[in-house]
Amino acid sequence: MEQGKLHLTKFQKRWQLLSYTEAVLYALGIAVLCYFITKNILVGLVAFVVGLLFVILVKKPWQHNLNTTSSFIDAHVSEASFSTGLLLQPEDSLSNLAKLQRYRVSEELSKRLGGITPPNGLKQAFLVMLACIAIGLIVHQMNLFQSVDEILNNPKNTEQIQFVAIDSLQKDSSIPEIENQKITVVYPSYTRLGSKTTANANIKAVAGSKVIWSLQFDNPVVEPVLDVMGELKPLNKVGDDYQIELPLKASGFYSFKFKNEEGTEFTSDLFSLEATADDPPEIEILGLEQYTYFDFSDKKIVQLQSSITDDFGIDESYIITTVSKGTGESVKFREEKLNFKEAMSKGVKSIRATKTLDLNALKMEVGDELYFYIEAFDEKQPRRNVARSETYFAVIKDTVSEQFGVEGTLGVDQMPDYFRSQRQLIIDTEKLIKDKPSITIEEFKTRSNELGFDQKALRLKYGQFMGDEAEMEEAPAEIESHEEGEEHDHAEDQENVIKDFMHDHDGDNEHNLVEQHEHGHEGDAEEPEDPLHDYLHNHDDPEESTLFEESLKTKLRKALSIMWDAELHLRLYEPEKSLPFQYDALKYIQEIKNSARIYVHRIGFDPPPIKEDSRLTGKIKDIKNYRKNESTTAEEPFEAIEKAIGRLEQLVQKENAYTKSDNALFTAAGNELAQLAIENPGKYLQVLQGLKRIENNTGRTIENFRFVQKGLFLALPKAPQKPGAEKMYVDEINSLFLKQLEVYD
Repeated sequence: MEQGKLHLTKFQKRWQLLSYTEAVLYALGIAVLCYFITKNILVGLVAFVVGLLFVILVKKPWQHNLNTTSSFIDAHVSEASFSTGLLLQPEDSLSNLAKLQRYRVSEELSKRLGGITPPNGLKQAFLVMLACIAIGLIVHQMNLFQSVDEILNNPKNTEQIQFVAIDSLQKDSSIPEIENQKITVVYPSYTRLGSKTTANANIKAVAGSKVIWSLQFDNPVVEPVLDVMGELKPLNKVGDDYQIELPLKASGFYSFKFKNEEGTEFTSDLFSLEATADDPPEIEILGLEQYTYFDFSDKKIVQLQSSITDDFGIDESYIITTVSKGTGESVKFREEKLNFKEAMSKGVKSIRATKTLDLNALKMEVGDELYFYIEAFDEKQPRRNVARSETYFAVIKDTVSEQFGVEGTLGVDQMPDYFRSQRQLIIDTEKLIKDKPSITIEEFKTRSNELGFDQKALRLKYGQFMGDEAEMEEAPAEIESHEEGEEHDHAEDQENVIKDFMHDHDGDNEHNLVEQHEHGHEGDAEEPEDPLHDYLHNHDDPEESTLFEESLKTKLRKALSIMWDAELHLRLYEPEKSLPFQYDALKYIQEIKNSARIYVHRIGFDPPPIKEDSRLTGKIKDIKNYRKNESTTAEEPFEAIEKAIGRLEQLVQKENAYTKSDNALFTAAGNELAQLAIENPGKYLQVLQGLKRIENNTGRTIENFRFVQKGLFLALPKAPQKPGAEKMYVDEINSLFLKQLEVYD
């Protein structure tokens, strides 16, 4: 009997869960809309909580209790026979007929309730959420509700610019106040952002924008000026307002200065001018390898797909292709500019451009290469930003191999074009070692044997430059002469043993004897020396047929010997043992390559010639030693900041009173800090304001001294570490303790 009530309870909880989900969807749509309007995540969170509570109060999911659920089932399930209420009553209070009916209803509900969905408005809530998100995106793209964004994200917008007297002795003088201030930022036309009006004196806009200040004072002022990084620009009076227009070219700081009718000079705090750069377009080529190779029988088509985006709009974009034909000095290049398949409209911020490159249509043949990249321009004025993608390659393979040869009418190229081959073998060997656990033994042996063949081909290629016309093998004639020589050496062994203990006068004095003319047979006569022997390229002797000088021959011979060992281990399926030999061979090849370079003679001191009549006389009367005294001073770019930090420490400790000379020091420190703050004005704005308050005698307090001192210290670049002995003991605990002190200082 309890089984039916259990299913009834599950249905009730499912009904409540759907109601709560519906409330969450409504609240989420409201929160996203508020976030796009205000551009403040805190407002979005508050809107979500408030919207959720409001919808829950309207929907009242807790009202879906067992009684409501029972009434709903009675109305929608005919098998229940309006008897679902029997499941909620105690079994002891029911009659036998009621118990029978209760049992029947319980069995029916156990079968039917799983397929019944409680009433809900999830679809409606989901559509409302999507509509709110779409409206928010439209508001965000069109930059509507800018004033709301400024009020929420910049709570100091409504504050008026405050002025203080520069002369501390005339503080009691009347200070004109601003009744109305308006700052208008006019963005460049190509950005399509129009203009915005704000009261926030800290300005951040795109470089090239125009900023217009309009100030209205309650009392007359004299000579109001705008101080931009030390450059004074007078304000123009237009009606009751003072206005000035300034192009925003670079980041910096500014303040206002003026005098009242009594002659007292006033100044405002420092405010930041931050010019954000217009970024060039971003180009991304999708799904294409940087190198594409085609055989002669392949379909030579390159499908180019790209995504191009820009922050304010794209002006134009195209493909630059270069076809390379031929090799060496006969190479020719042909460059073409191709448009994309899609028609490109100016001003769009994001496009997806495609192009089909047909190599046959570009009149490419076997061995030709195609280089192509994408260029895109934005609409920045007066000079557009340009972006260029990486260069991609498409090559039609040439199956005809060319052999190196030297003819009498051609110059000799002493350096081969195969220095990268050994490096590629190393890369392939390392890849084979890495892939060994994941491939079969047969594939591993096959790849290792193929690498051994490649190593052999490379060795033979370098052997050609050593004069080895074919793979070196021992000649049969040498073997036969070697066997005959063994018998002759054996016959002379006994004589050589006695010869070591003899004093052969004839042999020792052979060089002192009179030249004797030997009368030999004609067959034993020596052949006359060939006078052209030293000038011929003898292919019979490998050592004489080389194209290299002696030092290069030795290195290349070592490289060939090492290549033998590298090939051996690859043939034995031991790439791990072959790898060290390959690295050694690559090292020798690089040394051969570097030794063929030409170096410019170093230019040094050339002393004047010595007079011949003064040499070896021993007189030093007119001879003077050369002496040169030169003193150099190390540049200290932040000297004023370092001095200001020390002076502030004295002011904090109250060792000396503030003097007029301190104004010049803090002004110089502020100028140095302003140079650091050009790239990021907001980072040092408060420190500069603190320095200005110290100069104006409006912030000469210990708290402000400490704040400015800490800001100046953090602005200094870190000094390079200099090696030297340290007398203090430093361990990890002390370092952490010192860091904590710096954080909470």
